[in-house]
Amino acid sequence: MNFTEIAKRRQSCRSYLCAKEVEEEKLISILESARLSPSACNGQPYHITVCRGDAAKRVAKACGGMGMNKFATDAPVMLVLSEMPYIASAALGAKVKKNDYRSIDIGILSAYITAEAEAQGLGSCILGWFDDDAIREICHIDGKVRLVITLGYSADEKIREKKRKDMDKLVSFVG
Repeated sequence: MNFTEIAKRRQSCRSYLCAKEVEEEKLISILESARLSPSACNGQPYHITVCRGDAAKRVAKACGGMGMNKFATDAPVMLVLSEMPYIASAALGAKVKKNDYRSIDIGILSAYITAEAEAQGLGSCILGWFDDDAIREICHIDGKVRLVITLGYSADEKIREKKRKDMDKLVSFVG
């Protein structure tokens, strides 16, 4: 599968086969792709905490509330992406250019994770609704939780139609 095919197939999975575990080699492949993702000054200002079993269930519960993310409890793997300090050169660049490179880097990281999950035949969903304090306690982490990604086998193989802006509304050419 080439990247465009992955992009066309990848969608937010909201229904998992909870009894089907993610194979270790697939999880390692996803984490290796994450490790290779680009970041400002190659600083990788983030940490990935892999949660399975009871820890995954507890993290999924911490991603609920007000009816949100109910499906997460069926995902066998939860990846917690937390923020770490910048390396010196990226910190200087962020200050001088007034740009939050960590957020950009974590966004790129999540794209690599979800694309490789699709390439491995797994579903994924990026969650931004969660209880930061609860997840920090569950995972024993100090850094601010920025995103949580569910991973597992989809219970629904149907590929939904992508609703995206038309190219002319999204892209401009100059020069």
